[in-house]
Amino acid sequence: MKHYLSMSAAAAIVLMGGVGTVLAEDVVVVKPEQETVVRQYIKKEPLASVNLLGVELKLGSPVPDTVELREVPDVKYRVAVINDQTVLVDPDTRQVVEVLH
Repeated sequence: MKHYLSMSAAAAIVLMGGVGTVLAEDVVVVKPEQETVVRQYIKKEPLASVNLLGVELKLGSPVPDTVELREVPDVKYRVAVINDQTVLVDPDTRQVVEVLH
């Protein structure tokens, strides 16, 4: 019986480790140079803020299809200004990857 429990515990640890690995791969890191490019772009090409009631802007938040995402040269992500906050959005998933402050 002890052997069975320890094997189950070992399997659980391996599974948990696998979940941690998957979560770590999903983390998006926006390089400081990319943030600088976006900030400079916003200064040259100001975007009007879209007001969305009840939308909380945080990592992973979905951005509605009604919000236009602007392409920024040399940056993988798109930019939008929502509720007076500049956000970087993954164009494939339309999820917020960075909220610029």
